[in-house]
Amino acid sequence: MSGTKYVDSEGFLYTAPVREQGNIYKPNNKMMADELSEKAVHDVHTKEIDLVNRDPKHLNDDVVKIDFEDVIAEPEGTHSFDGIWKASFTTFTVTKYWFYRLLSAIFGIPMALIWGIYFAILSFLHIWAVVPCIRSYLIEIQCISRVYSICIHTFCDPLFEAIGKMFSSIRFTVRKEI
Repeated sequence: MSGTKYVDSEGFLYTAPVREQGNIYKPNNKMMADELSEKAVHDVHTKEIDLVNRDPKHLNDDVVKIDFEDVIAEPEGTHSFDGIWKASFTTFTVTKYWFYRLLSAIFGIPMALIWGIYFAILSFLHIWAVVPCIRSYLIEIQCISRVYSICIHTFCDPLFEAIGKMFSSIRFTVRKEI
């Protein structure tokens, strides 16, 4: 890496590494500058919570979008009184809404704690156990695969070449006799 020298605001002289995209401190292209500014601003732990769109990744679109019409429906020719239908709709909707709020108030924080611990353990195991084991296995198996490859090329290749040459001189002809 080569670079040009520049002086910072305090008067210290630094060598700025030069890359294809430009100086890592002052990128040449606008896209890289935007990426750097976004990374500086975006922090997972301090981001604001969207209280309107609480499922931005649409995890529960097909699971819990259950309305009154999805559960209770009266076909043509079989209708209850209009007042009963309206009261049933209101009862279902309000009960579902408030009971969900009650359950989330009682169990929301404990479940968030449990899931937070679970995913922290899962992440820890993946980062500190699973990936290193897989990497170690791949390094170890690479040595074995080289030995296996040498054995195959030494013993099997000549054998199969000889068998191939032996059977390559055999010719078949199919004739149709009437």
